Amino acid sequence: MAGHVQDRWYKTEPGPDSKPVKVKTDRHGTGMRYRARYVGPDGTERSQSFPDRHKRQAEAWLTQVEADMARGQYADPRAGRITVKQYAERWLGSLTMDPGTYVSTEQRIRLHVLPHLGSRPLGSLKPLHVREWLRQLQDQRLAPAYQRVIFANLCTMLNAAVDDRVIPHNPCRSSSVRAPRLDARRVVPWRGKQVLAVRAALPERYRPIVDLAGGCGMRQGEVLGLAVEDLDSIEGLVHVTRQVKLIRNRPVFAPPKSGKARTVPLPESIARSLEQHITSHPPLSVTLPWRTVDGPPVTAALLFTDRGLAVNRNAFNRSVWRPALTAADVPHGRENGMHALRHFYASVLLDAGESIKALSEYLGHHDPGFTLRTYTHLMPSSEKRTREAVDRAFGNGPVSGDGPTTAQGG
Repeated sequence: MAGHVQDRWYKTEPGPDSKPVKVKTDRHGTGMRYRARYVGPDGTERSQSFPDRHKRQAEAWLTQVEADMARGQYADPRAGRITVKQYAERWLGSLTMDPGTYVSTEQRIRLHVLPHLGSRPLGSLKPLHVREWLRQLQDQRLAPAYQRVIFANLCTMLNAAVDDRVIPHNPCRSSSVRAPRLDARRVVPWRGKQVLAVRAALPERYRPIVDLAGGCGMRQGEVLGLAVEDLDSIEGLVHVTRQVKLIRNRPVFAPPKSGKARTVPLPESIARSLEQHITSHPPLSVTLPWRTVDGPPVTAALLFTDRGLAVNRNAFNRSVWRPALTAADVPHGRENGMHALRHFYASVLLDAGESIKALSEYLGHHDPGFTLRTYTHLMPSSEKRTREAVDRAFGNGPVSGDGPTTAQGG
């Protein structure tokens, strides 16, 4: 053991016969009796005090510290004295993520983590505190999906604190801490008549937005960022290379979600709709900064604009989309945002027998497994496929007792 445990109530002195004897110190009977001392990785001495009759606890603590140093898992106890708020500010300042994602992350930490946990020393954060905080989020009636994202942000921050050797363990990963559960709701895609009703209720210049979202599976920001040069009517393709994002309500051009550009089939019906739209509403060149509000300017001839500017999705949803839902007798709600058109697109392709892998690529998902988990209930059942396969083999029904493979007599 490189460190040692000091007994501050007694000291050793030479006795009358020159043998060492224990004598009481001036501190005897007052304050903490034992002090476990060791030298940290930076060469500085550290210590932790323990009360009378806790020598074994002091020795066990010292053994654990030395084991942590040997495994490279040592965390300086003094580092944990900084507050959650202080560490959060440093952690946020070190992130290099997408600017839009950063804004959302910073907002969630500031509004939902710091008010409850911000003043607590980071090293004092226990699973109990995290469980109490999660209960508070629940009491605020935040959507379960939003609670889960907030929890994930805190967990990621505390993982970084462990990596930085500020705390030894992440309390969010304790077995007694459970991430908020998502509502057990399956995606229920719109029916075709709902899609057409909402399309008809939109102003004429915005109707092709429904065609692109429901017929090509594009996200709202990708539709609003689509330029005429992204269309390849000859090959029947749409190149999804940018989106219009809002960073603190200021528009910027950015790559599609997860930075994943893709190419999507352009059906003839959608191509004809876009040709008519371009004839009636010629694309306008719009210049926006790239990725960040102070990024380099990028110009694109957008198919959809609002008085010569990029369409603001918040204003569009409020003044165009929701009135169209009302007119089409479709309930308002998160599940009936423009994302519902992507679900419709997925249901149409799966019903037609398209593969999950292809659908995942067309939707721009990062992983086909995510696509499968989201839409597996929309895939034709094995029973249905079996019936259809047999019906095809029998020509929709055997006409004699010989069966479909009986050899024909010559």
